[in-house]
Amino acid sequence: MENVSFVRIFTLSGLNETLNYRVALFSLTLLYYCAILFFNVSLIIIIALDENLHEPMYILLCSFCVNGLYGTTGFYPKFLLDLLSPSPEIVYEGCLFQAFIMYSFASCDLSILAVMAYDRYLAICRPLHYHSQMSKRRLSQLVCFSWLTPLCILSINVFLTSRLKLCSSNMQKIFCVNWVIVKLACSEADTFSNNIAAYISIVIYVSHGFFIIWTYMHIVKTAVRSENVRVKFMQTCVPHLISLITFLVTILFDLMYMRFGSRDLPQNLQNFISIEFLLIPPLMNPLIYGFKLSKIRQKILYLVHVGKQVT
Repeated sequence: MENVSFVRIFTLSGLNETLNYRVALFSLTLLYYCAILFFNVSLIIIIALDENLHEPMYILLCSFCVNGLYGTTGFYPKFLLDLLSPSPEIVYEGCLFQAFIMYSFASCDLSILAVMAYDRYLAICRPLHYHSQMSKRRLSQLVCFSWLTPLCILSINVFLTSRLKLCSSNMQKIFCVNWVIVKLACSEADTFSNNIAAYISIVIYVSHGFFIIWTYMHIVKTAVRSENVRVKFMQTCVPHLISLITFLVTILFDLMYMRFGSRDLPQNLQNFISIEFLLIPPLMNPLIYGFKLSKIRQKILYLVHVGKQVT
């Protein structure tokens, strides 16, 4: 028998306990999503239009915001529609596509954070070589790496999942997750290749984490020896560290719970744990960088001042 899914539609049962307050949840979610769109798009436009901000750090920040828009757009519009539906469902192909977006969004985030850490390492630890080593060509290569590598890796993971024959259509989540789809496979389905691909992906992104730790060990060591470097560290590295820690805490919490967590927790709490990485970082990142990086903060204050004069 060909190893292909017979399931064509998934039921998203994670929303079953929200029937009594879906209208309120819809309104709050729509407002929150609009805030994410506003702050990320504003930061992208500010960086794109100001030539003084066409530096590696700000271009990487722009890529970071684009990825935030990419990930949240893969979740919020469908979630808002599900809140208006009496029985939330998603077609098989759409579920695989959403799972791909969710995983690639998280992976791209970590890849971009690793590239940003490398940029800060060069700027602080090797300032004399910064412009030669972080040229426009090198920057383009790093941006492509931070996007194409996760997209390719996750394409393989999702392709392997698409080959499985599924025996259940009930997904106890509010969005599609690749590992959950794999767990819906029939008992005779061969999931060995899926497990191998998943562990290879984990090893690759754990190595990203070790690389970031290595860069910050050198950055901190350099900052301790120089007061000027400490000032630069506080201005440019602290926002990156906050973004990194927030991302790691939210994503690791979700991954550990998905693999080892108890199903006895209330469904609403399970839902919150699963979407933390879609709630906190996409809104917090543009706010942190907007307020902390002096060039962006000055540009925002200038635009606000001009806006007041016009009105």
